[in-house]
Amino acid sequence: MSKKHTSLISELRGKLKTCDSSHELSNIKSYYLGKNGILADEFVKLKDAKLSEKKELGISLNNLKNEMQDLISQKLNLLNSENDKDIKATDVTLPGKNISLGSRHPIAITINDIMDILGSYGFTSVEGLEIEDEFHNFEALNISDNHPARDMHDTFYVSDNKLLRTHTSSVQIRSMMVAEPPLKIMTPGKVYRCDSDPTHSPMFHQIEGLHIDENINFGHLKGTLIHFIKEFFGKEMQIRFRPSYFPFTEPSAEIDIKFKGKWLEVLGCGMVHPNVLSNVDIDNKKYTGFAFGLGIERLTMLRHSITDLRMFYDNDISFLSQFKDLK
Repeated sequence: MSKKHTSLISELRGKLKTCDSSHELSNIKSYYLGKNGILADEFVKLKDAKLSEKKELGISLNNLKNEMQDLISQKLNLLNSENDKDIKATDVTLPGKNISLGSRHPIAITINDIMDILGSYGFTSVEGLEIEDEFHNFEALNISDNHPARDMHDTFYVSDNKLLRTHTSSVQIRSMMVAEPPLKIMTPGKVYRCDSDPTHSPMFHQIEGLHIDENINFGHLKGTLIHFIKEFFGKEMQIRFRPSYFPFTEPSAEIDIKFKGKWLEVLGCGMVHPNVLSNVDIDNKKYTGFAFGLGIERLTMLRHSITDLRMFYDNDISFLSQFKDLK
């Protein structure tokens, strides 16, 4: 082999020594053995060599080609064997990484629990518009023009007559306008009011209940809600009905429970006001009914001893992960 060819072999050996990937080896092979590589140039030069030198030079080139191919093949085998070792070093029987799965939000869990309980009493779920007009949100519910709830400080108005509903009672109104009694519905959904602090949010969730039929009285209301509170909290609770006022019910009451030694209000309720029935063309001489409203965030806070309502909306994984085991 000529000195030049011996030098090329040494050069190749040096590059193969530092080569540590099949991609790099492929580039080296192309550089030396490719169509436009070093070896191809040497064969081109063979045509111009003297006739007396061609035989010896041809033998040297063939030896150069064979040795280069052998060296590159050996390096490829070495790289492949090292890759096999890496694969074998991986114990596929070891447990994989734990994947943290999401879970239902505590608000969603509470809504589902309440709907399951009320559903077992025969209430049917009805949903409705979140952008309402004043008639369905206020007037039909016996809320007068000068009532504080109709002030812009308390209600989000979209236009002069359009607003974000302040309660799901508007869904009850629309239901009574299209369905004949008897009627037994629950109306879950988001509601909106201009309020924000650790115990109030401008957007929150409600489920309201409505039962309209002949001969419905306050006893039916009390029995339903006493039983509901026991089922929801999973135990007997001290309960008191406290007289209150709502424009859409008469008589009206708020229910308090004894919680950690203190009386806390948990919901409002009452017998549907005769004016409300008249506003939706239901005969208030023949039919009576009761209604109640549940604040979902409040009940969830009591159930899980949460002190700040804003935690529900912070998307804090450490907080939300506490509810993974709840169904």
